[in-house]
Amino acid sequence: MIPGDRAGRALAAVIDRVTVTEAEVGARFPLYADPVDGRWRTTGRGSWTGGFWAGLLWLRARYTGDAAHRRAAADCTARLAPWAESDTATRGLIFWYATAPAFDAPGAVALRAKAARACLDSYDPEAGIVPWGAALGGPRLLARADAVPGLVPLLATAGSEGVVVAAAHLHRHLDLALGPQGAGSGGRPRPAWEFDPAAGWSPCADPAPGWSRGEAWLLLAVADALLHPDLAGRRTERLALAAEQLLVRTRALTGRLVPPDEASRPRGPVDTSAAAITAVALLKLSRARAPRARACERRAVAILDRLAGSHLSEPGSGRPPGMLLDGCYDAAKGLAVRHEVIWGDFFLALGLAALADLVDITRV
Repeated sequence: MIPGDRAGRALAAVIDRVTVTEAEVGARFPLYADPVDGRWRTTGRGSWTGGFWAGLLWLRARYTGDAAHRRAAADCTARLAPWAESDTATRGLIFWYATAPAFDAPGAVALRAKAARACLDSYDPEAGIVPWGAALGGPRLLARADAVPGLVPLLATAGSEGVVVAAAHLHRHLDLALGPQGAGSGGRPRPAWEFDPAAGWSPCADPAPGWSRGEAWLLLAVADALLHPDLAGRRTERLALAAEQLLVRTRALTGRLVPPDEASRPRGPVDTSAAAITAVALLKLSRARAPRARACERRAVAILDRLAGSHLSEPGSGRPPGMLLDGCYDAAKGLAVRHEVIWGDFFLALGLAALADLVDITRV
């Protein structure tokens, strides 16, 4: 376990940071914060990250038990409703993480059901996926690693048809990323593909193999599928094999605890958000009794310990305490490469909350 009370102190600091952030951003959604002064860059609608802010507010409500905090989380979640009909597979990130920690609050449950149905209706049977979509710009018929986490458990809530589509969506991504044509340099999974109805699938140059957050997203999606009885019942052996392949090919158990944003640039920016996502995925794999479950749990704890001990801002540092520093928003564009990012905060808080038995990691 994490030595002493470091996990408890770290969780308290992250939760306190949520309250500071709330006062700063008001009804807007935080994206990333300056590593020097902690000031947030925000968006009015939430973008693909809005669900992580709502999720953090729900985690704070669980931590404090305060009814006002629960109302704030519910209000924030409700503000995400316009995204339900948006053409983007990142609705999985938005709506699963905004609602899964929500105490089964009626408003969150209803919004999750609406979003799940809308995503189900977006399924493209020829491509075999819920497409990346056009809402965030770029080509629509993409299969990207960040289109899988969240969307798999979200779709699975939409009845038997949703389970079928969730499994198809996940397995198509795994076929592409882990198949013979999916291996990049060093065997790293290829995280992005484009579909042409005439020519089929072709790999995208960006993001390239070795994108650590993409690898973490894939591992998380597989872990969620193994934890869902219906999804695990569909090609269980394939899911277990995919977990093993991802663990080996991404060095999730043997590489640096906090990986570089891009494996091809080991001296470039690291990404603590990728580390936090990986830690949560490994905790889930350990609960799913996946291959090397004990090793997964030990590694998850080691990652969370490193994040809490070396990358979390402390009182007296000249910046607000409780910031998970060294997150990387988009290294290719040079955008916020050593910053606090809202999804990094969420997954660190979720991992620490799971260690404290504040949440059931198998359900969030």
